[in-house]
Amino acid sequence: MPKLNPTVLLVIMIGIGFQTAFVKSITMNLIVAGVTLIYLLLAGVKWRYLGVMFAISLPLAFATWVSFIAFGTGNTIHLAWVYATRLYAYLFLGGALTLTVAVKDLLFSLHRHAHLSSTFTYGLLAAFNLLPRVRRQVKTIQYAASLRGVTYHLWSPHLYFKAVLSALQWSDDLALAMTSHGFSEGFPRTDTINDPLPKWQWLVAALLIAAYAVGAWVIQPR
Repeated sequence: MPKLNPTVLLVIMIGIGFQTAFVKSITMNLIVAGVTLIYLLLAGVKWRYLGVMFAISLPLAFATWVSFIAFGTGNTIHLAWVYATRLYAYLFLGGALTLTVAVKDLLFSLHRHAHLSSTFTYGLLAAFNLLPRVRRQVKTIQYAASLRGVTYHLWSPHLYFKAVLSALQWSDDLALAMTSHGFSEGFPRTDTINDPLPKWQWLVAALLIAAYAVGAWVIQPR
């Protein structure tokens, strides 16, 4: 099965996700969750990842269901199932993008097809590439503090204050590195990455969003 372009996937996710926030339909939530789950399986996502997603979200869905049953007003049973199933609709809808597309591919696709600015694209890419270094820096700060008999927990504000100071220094180094590699803000750049987006994929996005709109606002299943 050919994968959809990251830009098209993002448009589908926003188009359907925005409507889902206002639709109180258990059936539509299950349809969204089911269709996106099938797409994830066809895209080659491992069952293990899907199982972890389901296991982590199950207590949240159950807590949502119980809270509406216990404290809701009106048709509490229907609303409880609506919000519990909506959680899985959003979960798998977001997973269709995040589990099948790398951050780099998404950013370059948006840069090419949605005209995302070069500064924003490469700035975000640099930030994501710095995440492993941030984790190492946090561990280094904790280790240095432990040598002085001080313990920095993950919720300690001192830990994040020191990490922010390190990140500010990295931002200057990053700006110098981008300039030395020929990056000039506001000037055109040569695209070296081929990211095809066939017109039929835009048609698929429009049909899916329109089909959801018809089902949610015209047919209006429970």
